[in-house]
Amino acid sequence: MCVGTCSRILGPGLLTLGLLSIIANIFLLFPSWEWQYLTMGRITKNAMIVPGVWGGGLLVFPAAIHITAVGWRWSSIRNSGTCQNMFLSIVLSALALLGSAACFILSGVGVTEGPLCLYNSTYNQRKMQQWDYPFLIMDTPDLNSRAQNYLYDPSLWNSVCIEPRNVVAWNVYFFFALLIISMVEMVLAALQIINGFFGCICGFCDKK
Repeated sequence: MCVGTCSRILGPGLLTLGLLSIIANIFLLFPSWEWQYLTMGRITKNAMIVPGVWGGGLLVFPAAIHITAVGWRWSSIRNSGTCQNMFLSIVLSALALLGSAACFILSGVGVTEGPLCLYNSTYNQRKMQQWDYPFLIMDTPDLNSRAQNYLYDPSLWNSVCIEPRNVVAWNVYFFFALLIISMVEMVLAALQIINGFFGCICGFCDKK
């Protein structure tokens, strides 16, 4: 595939994925469409650090915009040298690769640890309700043998967490969405790095 044609595909693709990443992370801040938990600070920590916004979104946008501009020969970059433009696309794509990789890792941790929620805990043989990470702490007899596999046991999703409502399913769905989005971003960014090297060596192969 020609370098220019490849850039015209990869640029808009990264731009779309960056927008989807930001949207998915914003949804994580409002479990079941409820905003009060955000104001109370009762949001899962890996959602609060918004990896989908800065990692899968803001760090991807510069590469996406520049690659799109190079591919479609926008007037703002038309007078620059091909190798200069492609080298810049390599640098920005590497930044996008790092950002999407960070988003992928933090989203994976978010899925593994489970959500922050209000649940029934046992302390010194006394039952009490507390806000914490029940699937990470595993301090209740009911969870001790099953919490590590909560992803494969949907019966735990609504029986363990009391508040926010449906927070386990909400976190699983949107963290998995971030995992998929960031994984595709990493692939596209890596392809553009390779494409950039070919562009520096061979130039654009589009027909004049």
